[in-house]
Amino acid sequence: MSQALKSLKGLYAITDSALLTDGRLLPYCEAALRGGAKILQYRDKSTDTARRLHEAQALQALCQNYGARLIINDDLRLAVELGADLHLGQEDGSLPNARQQLGPDAIIGVTCHAQLKLAEQAVEHTADYVAFGRFYNSHTKPGSVLASTELLKQAQPLHCPIVAIGGITLANASLLIEHGAAMLAVIHGLFAADSAAAVEQRARAFSALFTD
Repeated sequence: MSQALKSLKGLYAITDSALLTDGRLLPYCEAALRGGAKILQYRDKSTDTARRLHEAQALQALCQNYGARLIINDDLRLAVELGADLHLGQEDGSLPNARQQLGPDAIIGVTCHAQLKLAEQAVEHTADYVAFGRFYNSHTKPGSVLASTELLKQAQPLHCPIVAIGGITLANASLLIEHGAAMLAVIHGLFAADSAAAVEQRARAFSALFTD
């Protein structure tokens, strides 16, 4: 397991191309980082490779300024080009291949939906963290299977950081932490805000839920 991720817990911010339009991407992401986000995942499913590279480079610079990690969602090529970390879905390529290309120091996480077996397989193949979800009604993936807090408890013997995702808000976040989530992946609960100042305030509130 990556030493970098082993020491991390807290807010895991995920970008959303629909929420962060009209020049909001960089200021809103910087606000999240300023508010304490430990990880920023760049998630953009478009085919505009030039724009995606430009945006990812800008986000990488922000993460470096705030001592956070940039994780690229589902795009090994872009992660390799930037020397960034990577998050893989179940249909997004081979974890061993990604590890070979990114090296032992890269953080690589895997979506495991609501299945402990997928998480066990991911850890066996050198995943640094596993992500379970959705836990609550989600704007991003409304049809996904619901995960349970019991699953978080069952996954503790994996001895790797567990990320919870899906409809997480300040009202329901504490329960997930209490059951073993090391990080909370938040999209709308963080970025569906009227201003960068509001994003920072939300990020600080999420971060305050985690104790040392």
